[in-house]
Parts: sequence; structure tokens; C-alpha cells
Amino acid sequence: MPAIPQAGAIVFRRDGGLVRVLLVRSKQDPRLWVFPKGSIEAGETPQVAALRETFEEAGVSGLIVGRAGPALRFESGGRNLVVDYFLVEMTAEMPSPEGRDKRWRLPEEAAELITFQNARDLLKNALEKVPPQGM
Repeated sequence: MPAIPQAGAIVFRRDGGLVRVLLVRSKQDPRLWVFPKGSIEAGETPQVAALRETFEEAGVSGLIVGRAGPALRFESGGRNLVVDYFLVEMTAEMPSPEGRDKRWRLPEEAAELITFQNARDLLKNALEKVPPQGM
């Protein structure tokens, strides 16, 4: 079965000199904390889909800084997915339109909350691309 392409975001914001990372509660398994992601709709680029999914799931708007790293391949809900993740800097925030729980965590705390090693590796890779403050 071919992999279904999806798009997602590793979103960060700055609190003073600290970088915090956005996690949302998984819809499929509410015990899990994940990065926002979802299907790419007809006519959308992966970048547009990543920003739309981030807003729908978390109520967060942002600007894409670049790719977070290599696409992740995994199985979810019986489907094979290949997800392109983008590094996004938050520009605005409101409550989640989907009513999802969200958390802003320091990178080390986010890594502890994330269940899957490939997602922790992607987070580490993405954080190396966060631009220095004031750029």
C-alpha cells in the first residue's frame, strides 16, 4: 500500500531567551502528545497544509522557517503515512478550534513527552535550524 502524503509543523516561540515547542494531544490516542499534522488537501502545497493543520489543531499561526528535516514514515490508524514537517515560528495564538489540549514546552520537556524516537530525532534536527534571536 503506498504511503499517504501529509504535512506537519514543529512550531516554536520565544519566551524571553527561551525557545518553547508546541505539542498537541493526539486525536487518535489522547494519551500521546504530537506535532500538529494532517492531510494535504487538493490544490495545497505541503507548506500551506502544515500551517492550516497547525491552526486547526492548535489555534496557532506562524511563518515557515524551513524544513524540519527528512520526512517521517510511520503507520497511524492502519494507514502508511509519509509526513513532511516544517519548522514554524509562531506569530499569533488563540484557543484550538478543534478544542485540543496543547502545551508549550522547553525542548528537553517536549522530547520527554514525545513517544516516538523518530519524532524526537526530528525535533533535535529542527531545533538546530531555529534562527538566533533578533534575526
